[in-house]
Amino acid sequence: MLEPGRREVAERDLHIRVLAIRRADNGTWELPGGVLELNETPEAGVAREVLEETGIHVEVDQLTGVYKNTTRGVVALVFRCKPSGGAERTSSESTAVDWLTPEEVSERMAEVFAIRLLDALDGNGPHVRSHDGKQLLRR
Repeated sequence: MLEPGRREVAERDLHIRVLAIRRADNGTWELPGGVLELNETPEAGVAREVLEETGIHVEVDQLTGVYKNTTRGVVALVFRCKPSGGAERTSSESTAVDWLTPEEVSERMAEVFAIRLLDALDGNGPHVRSHDGKQLLRR
């Protein structure tokens, strides 16, 4: 079953870095994100989730990718955003918040999460990809 409304976000600053969190529940590096609240727009949900998990205010720019986890039936939408204020801080969902270079993204994240951030930077989206939770499914 699809879980409609799940939203995730990629951030970028002028030095081509992306905002990422180290999750508190499993220690993996991922992009901030979560589920939309009832009657919340995708853009408002993105801004809320990023602020809650990182302390950073963002302006949502554009959709850069759609990613389906075929095992869990979850569809994640990734948006490129611009930071507009705030200060990095952890939350109950994160043990670290950091601005990563594309190289650091590839080193720290599993492929299925890294590709979302790298796709957001390439400017050729929106991309549509599927994965099984561990690896990308090639077409």
